[in-house]
Amino acid sequence: MSVKPEAGRSDIARFDPSRPDARDQLSGLLFALVLIDPTSAIAEVNHAAENLLGRSAKRLVGKPLLEAIGPLDPRVENRLTNTDEALVARDILINASEAEKRVNLTVSPLGGFQGWRVVTFSEIGHEETGSDDDLGSSLGAPSILAHEIKNPLAAIRGAGQLAARKLPLKDKKLARMITDEVDRIARLIDRMQQLGSRTAEVAEACNPHEAIRSAIATVRAAGGAKPVEIKEEFDPSIPPAYANRDALEQVLINLISNARDAACSGARGEITVRTRFVSGLAFSAIRLGRAVRLPVEITVSDNGPGIDPAMRDHVFEPFVSSKQSGQGLGLALVRKLVRDMNGSISHERDAKRGLTHFRLHLPLAKTPQE
Repeated sequence: MSVKPEAGRSDIARFDPSRPDARDQLSGLLFALVLIDPTSAIAEVNHAAENLLGRSAKRLVGKPLLEAIGPLDPRVENRLTNTDEALVARDILINASEAEKRVNLTVSPLGGFQGWRVVTFSEIGHEETGSDDDLGSSLGAPSILAHEIKNPLAAIRGAGQLAARKLPLKDKKLARMITDEVDRIARLIDRMQQLGSRTAEVAEACNPHEAIRSAIATVRAAGGAKPVEIKEEFDPSIPPAYANRDALEQVLINLISNARDAACSGARGEITVRTRFVSGLAFSAIRLGRAVRLPVEITVSDNGPGIDPAMRDHVFEPFVSSKQSGQGLGLALVRKLVRDMNGSISHERDAKRGLTHFRLHLPLAKTPQE
């Protein structure tokens, strides 16, 4: 008895226990997916939607969609009332767990199921919008010229030091100003070289809490204009992350220092550094053509006034800064170091609670079997 090849393949696919079913496929999607019923209430969400909206499926299912993500642009809300109409809306704001996020939204009616629709969200304005090539092209020329610039700078610094020894006391201040400015320019060039570098530091198993505590100690030792309380809220069960310890500590120093500067502007500055293992809510990013699970989350929050809304989508770009004396390289360096570790960094503002969050996601350390 012969079997048609088509039927054979179909039967094998249907009964193959290793084949992921529809629910598994939806759970593994990198973008957020929400199923809504004919009343526009949420019927089901995937893991990415839980992560994006900051709530578990248990808290989301049964809620009207607009209650979970609204209010939206009135034009979008009006289109959502038509249960038979497809919709694509780009670059709109939604409210996710009391924090605004900028997303692209699609709505797809399900043929044969009157009123049922699938809604997808893909977050934009995120560090993932930039590429390593973009960063390299914007900083490649300064990186190449850095060596040639540093040579005359060293000569100028030496001349300034020599002049300081020979000048009268009242003029020594000018000589010190020369050496101080040369040192400042040299530090700027060093940071530009770091940003333009294509070489990533070696990653290995790293205890994130040790890196956080070292970074906090460094920031505290540096002091600030006003005292700021730094609180730790750690999940003790977090396993080791796959990261470069020195690079991770540098990232945290930059984030916590920025948070301290922002929090200093208020009456009572407060910073919270929080860790958690997001497990099923794991963030996913695309690296080298494959999905990377990033379940180790570190969040640095401050109660400062937040970043100017006009700059929020550009905070990780080089030479963008809200500080008067800022060079705009700190967060660009953070992005570069995090990407080198196959991690992800994002920013959000919780206007209702008056908090700014920078969220860092890292992969788990590899096991011997991997």
